[in-house]
Amino acid sequence: MVAVGMAKAHETAPCERSRIWRRIAWLRQWGARLAVLSLEPGGLTQHSTRARRTPVAQTRAQPTMNDAHERSRPSSSERPLDRRHLLKLGAAGLGAAGAGLAGLGGAARLSAQDGAGLQERPDLGPAPEHLFAADPMDVVRIGFVGVGLQGGSHVRNFLAIDGVEIVAIGDVNAARAEEVAGWVEADGRRRPALYTRGERDFERMCAEEDLDLVFTATPWEWHVPVCLAAMENGKHAATEVPAAYTVDDCWALVEAAEKHRKHCVMMENCNYDRPEMMVFNMARQGLLGEILHAECGYLHDLRAIKFEDRDEGLWRRAHAQVRDGNFYPTHGLGPVANVMDINRGDQLDYLVSMSTPSRGLHDWARAHYPEGHPKRAERYVQGDVNTTMIRTVQGKTIYVSHDTNLPRPYSRIHMVQGTKGLFQGYPHRVYVEGMSEPHRWDDWMERRDAYDHPIWRELEERSAGAGHGGMDYIEDYQLVRALREGRPTDMNVYDAAMLSVICPLTEWSVANRSRPVDVPDFTRGRWAQWPKLDFLGAAVGG
Repeated sequence: MVAVGMAKAHETAPCERSRIWRRIAWLRQWGARLAVLSLEPGGLTQHSTRARRTPVAQTRAQPTMNDAHERSRPSSSERPLDRRHLLKLGAAGLGAAGAGLAGLGGAARLSAQDGAGLQERPDLGPAPEHLFAADPMDVVRIGFVGVGLQGGSHVRNFLAIDGVEIVAIGDVNAARAEEVAGWVEADGRRRPALYTRGERDFERMCAEEDLDLVFTATPWEWHVPVCLAAMENGKHAATEVPAAYTVDDCWALVEAAEKHRKHCVMMENCNYDRPEMMVFNMARQGLLGEILHAECGYLHDLRAIKFEDRDEGLWRRAHAQVRDGNFYPTHGLGPVANVMDINRGDQLDYLVSMSTPSRGLHDWARAHYPEGHPKRAERYVQGDVNTTMIRTVQGKTIYVSHDTNLPRPYSRIHMVQGTKGLFQGYPHRVYVEGMSEPHRWDDWMERRDAYDHPIWRELEERSAGAGHGGMDYIEDYQLVRALREGRPTDMNVYDAAMLSVICPLTEWSVANRSRPVDVPDFTRGRWAQWPKLDFLGAAVGG
């Protein structure tokens, strides 16, 4: 991998730990910069429904895609409010060094017009009329950037999928890269080229190797740089979640995918979990009626993982020191967005967000480390529970929760409610008016034979034993299928941006007394025209 902290079962050397904590110190020093840049929607003083919500067919004539791509991306100074000015506004509210998000009061002074300018990219013109599909290919040649815990799992999945060649592997942990390359050779394949010269060696991989797809499973800060390097060098890009955590980076991914005509896919595995896909099928069949509301989240006690001296413990905890919001919305929101036709018939309109005080990580450090240990001196600003409400353009509502710093069992909530019934996850159960006994749940397994998604029927045996109950294999299989058949991918760059932008928007709302903030429309109105989602190879419903 091209960033630290993901190699499985390898303790971190002292020099590497030193580099990690230098990065954490950098994050603290530049906490204001990270926070302000990630909150680029900035200071909408009142929520308002803007003209951007009007579908493309009803808007005035705009520049064509070719016209937009012939122009270079505007510099900071050409935008309504440049980054240097935004930084000044953020710094104006900062108190002592390392105050993190506490000083974002300056950003609240942004006007609605300036905030809208940061959210939108009118210079891009309209999004493509049709969803992008690349030319079909017989073999998908893949380069991996980051082969630690999740990246290594993906390598094993791709080794089990026909029509895949693993050409290159990049990781700052050379020993881990060698280990994973050995898996490829043990499978009777040619040894992949290794890129282990440092954090930015992925740039050399993208420039030199003959690849179709670059797949990154690195710490969050590297997702966008790797994807941009891939697309700028003529490769498709796939990334672990979230794809980005600033508004500007979300737009950068959309712009690059359109400009270079390449796929940029966020690998949201929970879209392919069996209960989520069954609910998608039930909704498409009309069993739940009109879908009006959903509740979802990522509720996972990660305290032990965050404090490890390896893997995610080397980088994930640092975000809690400078950010406060929902850092990881996509696992819960992805599946319900699919059911609610977001980007394909409806669009997220605005959200409000709030966080509890930060207690969990401080308490964990005090309970597990002696007096004087550096981890006991760390200070966190991330609220232990973040709660967000989203309203769509069509008036539907979505509740999203993030809860990773407190003791609790795992849950993604996964509640989808319509006019005829609902599904409630954890434990999974269904209620359908006219089918269920009044006021009593049915176990989801009672409905699975009738509403199990065709993809699971097709791939259940092949996905057995793969990561996260098989859904990781299915998401990888579906990506390869789309590339080999020359079809649009199930998830596209607009979905990646829409789901990921929730991160910075919640941070802005939390820092501004839970005021509403608009969600950028990365489709630029095409959501009203694009067809509803059909998972490739398994159309369901009407």
